[in-house]
This record gives sequence, C-alpha cells and structure tokens, in this order.
Amino acid sequence: MEQTTLVPALPEESFSSKARLDLTSEVISTELVHAPSLLYHAMKRLLDITLSAIGILVLMPVFLAIAICIKLDDGGKVLHFREIIGYQGRRFYALKFRTMIPNADEYLARHPELMKRYLKNMKLERDPRITRVGRFLRKTSLDELPQLFNVLIGQMSLVGPRMIHPSELPRYGQWAQKRLTVKPGITGLWQISGRQHISYTERVLLDMRYIDHRSLWLDLAILFKTFKVFVIHTGA
Repeated sequence: MEQTTLVPALPEESFSSKARLDLTSEVISTELVHAPSLLYHAMKRLLDITLSAIGILVLMPVFLAIAICIKLDDGGKVLHFREIIGYQGRRFYALKFRTMIPNADEYLARHPELMKRYLKNMKLERDPRITRVGRFLRKTSLDELPQLFNVLIGQMSLVGPRMIHPSELPRYGQWAQKRLTVKPGITGLWQISGRQHISYTERVLLDMRYIDHRSLWLDLAILFKTFKVFVIHTGA
C-alpha cells in the first residue's frame, strides 16, 4: 500500500492571517471572501458529471493498458485507495493507479532521513519508493485518472483545492475550516503553478486563493491549462 503516514501539524505561527501569496502579494483571508451563486454550483456540477462520464468512457482502453503495465511491472495491486478529507469534513477514498512499491509505508519508516525530508514538504524529490511504471504515471499525471469516478459520484470536482489526507488538515492552521467548504479537485491552481517546486505553505495559500476567486471561467481556464500540460507531457 502507498504512503499514508500521519502528518504532524506545523507551528501555528507559520500560518499568520497576514501571510501573503508570493505569486500575487495578495493577503489571504481566513473567512470566505464571497459565496458563488447557485447557478455556478449547478453549472460546475453539470460540467463535472459530463466531462467525467465522457472521460471514463473514452479512457477505458488507457485504464486497461495502465493496469496491465502495473501488473507486469511487479505483480502488485493496480489501484491505491487514498483516504481523503473532503467537503464539510467528510472522509472518502480517492482512487489512484498505484505508483509506489507495495511496502511503501514500511520502507519510509525504516529510513528516518527520508521520513524527515518527506515531512518538510510532503514530497520527496527523488522518491526511491516509486516504481518504474509509477514514475511515468506521475510525470504524466495518468495516475490521477481513476479519480474521474470520485468526481462522477460527487466526492470530488474536476477543479478544486488539492486533495489531502485528514492528518494534513492541521497544516492549514487558521484556514482549516475554510478548506472544508469546497470539494477537493483532480486539478487546481497548485497543479498548474509549479507543483512540487513550491513549498507546502504556498500550496495552502494557492488553495485559499482558488476558494476566494472560484468561478466557472477560472475552472475552465485551469482545465484548459491542465489539458495543455497533459498533452505536452504525454506527447498526445
């Protein structure tokens, strides 16, 4: 099973209410800046259902090919079920194609230095637990495709804040409750803004920025940029 290590909270002072997003020098409020209209929510849900259903149907051959590659690589499970905290604190399991060795948790526990580096930013630049197939899947974001099923049933949205394990919520500090007012997304501002090359605090602020400025046009812009990056990485 892939990494699900519990994450200790960072010091509360790391999340001052006056913290600024480096990309925009914008003060991020701990309160909701505006509440989108019912029309926005209806259109967003319609977009989620339509695009996720079409994506699942069109990508079925890709799903099958990836599953075969994972099985042939090490014979382990095809899918990884990652526990997520979502809208209003509801917990569910997000689907991902497995990209790590089967004993990823135990491997990290046996290497304290790796664990220390991982906890700093919830990422390892050269994670030794990632399989050969997994490295390609992560580079192209193909490992995220099964989350289309989570979107279809309403647990996630195509666009939203990053999905996080429940143990990560304390890292949002004063913004923790605000984070739970929106469904997590397959893609979002973080995914098109440097991904692993930005700090965890910057990721939090990008999530807050999305919540403050979400609109149908922003969602469409993020989807377009995500698709463009996907095409470049996969060579499609």
